[in-house]
Amino acid sequence: MKTKFFLCFFMLFSSFLPPSLAMAKQDGAQAVIFMYHRFGESRYPSTNITLEQFEEQLDFFEKNNFSVLPLEEIIEALKQNRPLPDKAIAITIDDAYLSVYKEAYPRLKARGYPFTVFVATGPVDQGIPAYMNWQQMQEMQKHGAAFANHSQDHDYLVRKKTGETQEAWKERMKGDITGAQKRLQEKIGQAPALFAYPYGEYNLDLMNIIKDLGYTGFGQHSGGVSALNDRRALPRFPVAEAYAEMQAFRTKALSLAMPVLEQQPVNPVTTEKRPQLTVTLAPSSANLDQLACYIGPKRMEIQWLEQGKRFKIQTEKDLPLGRSRYNCTAPDTDSSRYFWYSHQWIRPEKQKD
Repeated sequence: MKTKFFLCFFMLFSSFLPPSLAMAKQDGAQAVIFMYHRFGESRYPSTNITLEQFEEQLDFFEKNNFSVLPLEEIIEALKQNRPLPDKAIAITIDDAYLSVYKEAYPRLKARGYPFTVFVATGPVDQGIPAYMNWQQMQEMQKHGAAFANHSQDHDYLVRKKTGETQEAWKERMKGDITGAQKRLQEKIGQAPALFAYPYGEYNLDLMNIIKDLGYTGFGQHSGGVSALNDRRALPRFPVAEAYAEMQAFRTKALSLAMPVLEQQPVNPVTTEKRPQLTVTLAPSSANLDQLACYIGPKRMEIQWLEQGKRFKIQTEKDLPLGRSRYNCTAPDTDSSRYFWYSHQWIRPEKQKD
């Protein structure tokens, strides 16, 4: 029951299918992306992982023959639907806190594991002591680290300023993203076209800006990734000390991307209190007789519109303001692994003038 609870609780977003990938095969690119923030900073339990937990996870990867790959390599495989090694994973770290340099970097370097740090450039330029500096990042780059875009100031990007028009907001977003990219290129020498949304928050317009600028986008979401995922907002498994129990971590590391062909709506921002989600699936080895969907710990009723292919779910209680999600899992008939899918919702909070 404990494993089942974790399966229900830790998931997030998959997405709609680019038309060119409609016939993508399940045996194509499959990987899992993990997301960390802080290491050994117990004052921040919601974003921290203990050093003991981190070392246990790295030991698990090594002892169980996981392929820890550069994030860029995984993204290229997704674009081409090119098979990846079994149990392929990427390690990502958001915000560039100093504990990345002091604690995570030595441990990853010792094992030869590549990793990507998403950097909000403003705090680094301001010399805030809690963050790494450019010299430390330049050193890390020589030993398996890549550095990518996390905006300039780590703001809530989906929120407009008071009196700001839609067009003005779009121009501000483009300036924020391109400004951070330019700064990374100036200080690090190179920066891949990868963007992690601050707080994992985005809307459809921001997703399209990311696409138009040529980036692959990442949320703070759970679930495996495959060629079917919408590369404007790829899922990642967040790792924090409260959710780092090894039985659940193992299930996440071995998870498979639910083969979602289409979801309606795509936009996570909603004014509806009880939004409805319709999901269309491609054929796969998922045991859909055991498909289960949840809002928090509460199981949701699944209404099949086309058995084994298209279903609808809707919460019975109002969503809270801010972020929440619908989560679905199904066991793989060919292994002990699980398929994961989540759709994020954002009910906007009232902005102060």
